[in-house]
Amino acid sequence: MPLKIAYFSPMPPSKSGIADYSEALLEDLRGFAEVEVFSSAGQTFDPSRFDAAVYHIGNNVYHDFVYETALRVPGIVVMHEANLHHLLADITIKRDNWDAYVAECEYNGGPEALAFAKRVRALEVGPDYEGLPMTRRLYQASKGVIVHSAFMVEEVRRQGFTGPVAQIPHGAWIPQTRRQDIRCLLGVDEATPLIGAFGYIKPYKRIAESLRALRRMVRLDPRVRMILVGEPHPDFPVQELVKTLGLEEHVRIIGFVPIHEFVDYMSACDIILNLRYPTVGETSGSLLRALGLGRAVMVSDIGSFSELPDEICLKVPIGPEEEDLIFEFLNVLVSRPDLAQAMGSRAKAWVERECNWRSVAQRYVQFLSGLTA
Repeated sequence: MPLKIAYFSPMPPSKSGIADYSEALLEDLRGFAEVEVFSSAGQTFDPSRFDAAVYHIGNNVYHDFVYETALRVPGIVVMHEANLHHLLADITIKRDNWDAYVAECEYNGGPEALAFAKRVRALEVGPDYEGLPMTRRLYQASKGVIVHSAFMVEEVRRQGFTGPVAQIPHGAWIPQTRRQDIRCLLGVDEATPLIGAFGYIKPYKRIAESLRALRRMVRLDPRVRMILVGEPHPDFPVQELVKTLGLEEHVRIIGFVPIHEFVDYMSACDIILNLRYPTVGETSGSLLRALGLGRAVMVSDIGSFSELPDEICLKVPIGPEEEDLIFEFLNVLVSRPDLAQAMGSRAKAWVERECNWRSVAQRYVQFLSGLTA
């Protein structure tokens, strides 16, 4: 008899990257197991009908129903990152339940966290989003954990989970795209070096550092163009920064687009920046798409990104030399497109070999079967 899985996750059109991940994984997972998807709080869930419940947890409000069900009906959680403080704030503070928030901080961090939470409640400081991961209650309720990297295995253990943990690669896409159509839409020909950054336009994506490096790059090669594809963050005035740097002619902010357009814009690029600091162990779905498209990719040398093979990407250490290295790497990739194309080809081959969705689905079923035997 095939394994019967209750699968909890937001699904498209949710603006959660985990929704896109789940849509892709489910196509192959259904070839190995019977799967029923729970994508909203309103669905009736009878645990007795299933061999396993799988909960995809992300650090935002799109996962509130997943988190709350995982506490009520213990199962296997898929941790897409090592911090849930924003999620916990969403389901306590934003529901005007300060008592629950303060109690959760104390449960996770003890007297010191309790004292800080009281200051948060008094509006003296903001929540300690980075310092207090708020994962303890979920780990104590869970039968097993799935993560995508060795970095996350260490984080899960460091945060106190002692049960079974499986490291399963994040699946990757090899999409069909409209590169020439999008480049034409953008007004760039094949001789124009096009750089892209994708996903929420937030400071931790190293956007400011990248734009300053780009300013230096266009002085050497005025042909260079850059696109930013993703929803701008209200606290990060990226349009003003572009103007201040004198890059209006070279940078275009596309904004949020549906996933198929997102991938088309990615395919139009020659070089893709997937930089970030700090990190909470996340594996970037947009990065896997870029690698699967065979693009030259630059990542920050941190967390799970450090685990990528050196031959498929360029890694930028975090520190005072960051901007200089972004510039130097861009200069190499723009001036030697043959090197960029060769690196992209190696990336695509690696993705096809190591991160195909079928093998990911098989490893899910193997781990779940072992826990339910």
